Amino acid sequence: MTDHIHIRKADGTWVVRAGGAVLAESKNALELSEGSYPPVIYFPRADIAMAFVEPSATTSHCPHKGDASYHSIQTKSVLIDDAAWSYENPTENVSRIKGHLAFYPEKVAVEQL
Repeated sequence: MTDHIHIRKADGTWVVRAGGAVLAESKNALELSEGSYPPVIYFPRADIAMAFVEPSATTSHCPHKGDASYHSIQTKSVLIDDAAWSYENPTENVSRIKGHLAFYPEKVAVEQL
């Protein structure tokens, strides 16, 4: 049951910056709210510089969203391990986030312009 999860189009333009460079910019991002957790912005892959995003071996499972795959980001000087995650085959109730990545704001800058 995912009554506590809500997904809507995020207002405005959102960006992700890593290593001083813009990694993603989107007017089509989604905002996922889940219970008392802070909202999470999910970026469409088409709006991300995927050449700098590498799959990692890390995975996790959410009973409400499904199996998550993690991704690292290669900047000019450093690899930021497990900086993003995605649900490649999310549960039906959150299927809108398929094809999107979310980023840890502790590891990269996620900002609304």
